Amino acid sequence: MHAKNYRHVKNRPYTRKEYAHGFPPPKIVKFTMGDTKAEFQVEGQLLATERAQIRHCALEAARVATNRVLMDKLINDYYMNVHTYPHIILRENKMIFGAHADRLQQGMRRSFGSAVGTAAKVEVGQPIMTVRVKAGQETIARESLKRGSAKLPIACRIVMTKIQAPVAPAKAEPETETA
Repeated sequence: MHAKNYRHVKNRPYTRKEYAHGFPPPKIVKFTMGDTKAEFQVEGQLLATERAQIRHCALEAARVATNRVLMDKLINDYYMNVHTYPHIILRENKMIFGAHADRLQQGMRRSFGSAVGTAAKVEVGQPIMTVRVKAGQETIARESLKRGSAKLPIACRIVMTKIQAPVAPAKAEPETETA
């Protein structure tokens, strides 16, 4: 099985898990990492530049590569989120090739295929991962997202933005009655 066979989006996604028995669960184990409650000033996003399917093992490899750079340089002073979830079931009709394999193959008869993995469909401009860091650590966030994008089967774009601080609502002055 080659991963490039599942990269292109051909038809409607197959997500009916009640009919596909015994498909492997997604390898990606955590979707949010780092400090979830801290305030951060800079956000970096990894955006898809083409429409494709990303297999669950590629998403997990990108998550691990991105998280490793952040853990080494920032310890726990960051927030990382993986946005895409691999919900599309990938099937393969396994064929046996080689000498005397003609008696074992079924060809196109009963060619529904068995489930071999899952994938996530991404559109152009859709965020795959988000990293939030404090001001002055933009280069570390950019480097970590670059390492993660190297593990994905498509070209990605990194966009860095400043996070606006939430504005506190103005307090209403207590009204005093004058007589």
